[in-house]
Amino acid sequence: MLPAHIELQQPTMTTATPDDEAAALLEQPKDTRSLFVKLGASFFVFGLINNVLYVIILSAALDLVPPSTPKGIIAFCNIAPALVAKVGWPYLLKGRIRYMKRLIGCCVLAVLGMVVVAAFDTLLPRLLGICLASFASGLGELTFLQLSTTYHPHSVCGHAVGYFASGTGAAGIVGAGLWWLLRSLGVRLGVGLSAVLPFVTPVVYLVVLPRQEVFAGINDDSTWEEPATTAEYAPVPTADPSDVFPAPAERESSSASEKVSLSLEDKWRLVRPLLFKYMLPLFCVYTLEYTINQGIAPTLVYPVPEPATHPILRHVIVSMRDFYPLWQLVYQTSVFLSRSSISLGIPPLPARLLPLPAIVQAFILAILALESGLGLFADNSDVSIPLFLIFVLISAEGICGGLAYVNVFYRVGQEPQAERSERARQEREFKIGSIGFADSLGILTASLLAVPTEVGLCNAQAARGRMLCKEL
Repeated sequence: MLPAHIELQQPTMTTATPDDEAAALLEQPKDTRSLFVKLGASFFVFGLINNVLYVIILSAALDLVPPSTPKGIIAFCNIAPALVAKVGWPYLLKGRIRYMKRLIGCCVLAVLGMVVVAAFDTLLPRLLGICLASFASGLGELTFLQLSTTYHPHSVCGHAVGYFASGTGAAGIVGAGLWWLLRSLGVRLGVGLSAVLPFVTPVVYLVVLPRQEVFAGINDDSTWEEPATTAEYAPVPTADPSDVFPAPAERESSSASEKVSLSLEDKWRLVRPLLFKYMLPLFCVYTLEYTINQGIAPTLVYPVPEPATHPILRHVIVSMRDFYPLWQLVYQTSVFLSRSSISLGIPPLPARLLPLPAIVQAFILAILALESGLGLFADNSDVSIPLFLIFVLISAEGICGGLAYVNVFYRVGQEPQAERSERARQEREFKIGSIGFADSLGILTASLLAVPTEVGLCNAQAARGRMLCKEL
């Protein structure tokens, strides 16, 4: 229950760090700690389930298309519909977000997409199924990030964002690991079994996720700018429970607050300060990252290690087709660790350092491209040397991408808000939702670059007598 009256405190302009929030959480009563655990667990599962199908499709790229088809086409179909969802929903739709309706729609589309991929053997139907699952994933990511902003104070929002990012990172390990195990069953059964995963989300949403109003008594909101007044007031709830847990009698509301909506002019005003501060670093990181994953990684193929000289590697790499899933697993593991940095209590990157991951990513791309095309390491007689170096570089690539993702969305969610009103609520939802356009656009750009990159590097290898990538 919300208190009938609370006394407004003077605003503070200090910024809470994850360590501060963790310490504050330990000082909370046991019931409050339980609420934070449920909130973190719920958003972790949201991120995990929302992204796991996306990762399974990327990990299965070699098995979903004929050998002569560039794997970048999978990346294109796996991101273009998600980009449409992230552009369409925050920019074109007006008024309050109906989270339950969105969640049901995402679940249905994701299941349908995976069923179509599993049911057909030809390329075009599979690409259609991938597009459906992609749209569901893009809309789901947008929805859950926006849902996090309905929680107050800001430390609660940051808690939700940190665990959602951690869940999306875990999806990389789970998705790549699942396909590593399921690929022996074939596409029809392996992908078909994964279609049951989206049903987990509605259960967690309705049963585990705490309502927004239960956090109203927590008074550690250091980033909310209180109005300069000492009068008592009855606080406005941060979210209408009917939006998240709709009861039959509450679904139709005639309150004036629901008539508030942001115009396109309002949204452009909100977006402009975010373009260079948040969107550009995220776009650059993802363009470089997925160019590596889809354009360079498929060409990083080496002779299968001999059992006599590499007994451990020989159990990991049985055929040349195992290299690409292995690189994906290494990448996704490092993404998980870096996306979990906020939830683990590691301080976020300062805003001025948000472009740093993209700079490091550019150096990694250059080195891996030279290795693939010219054989900087591959011509060494000991295959373990190039494999170790590539392992380190791909791990660093995943760390850069994960740090960029979690820090950008965390920073957006922590921006000060001048008031608590329906309009302010919609502005927060829109701002964090609009950022997702940047990473999806970067992935889409990379999918276009990946096709000529993969073909060009493979031809460069063939020109110097290495035909391994042609044999996949």
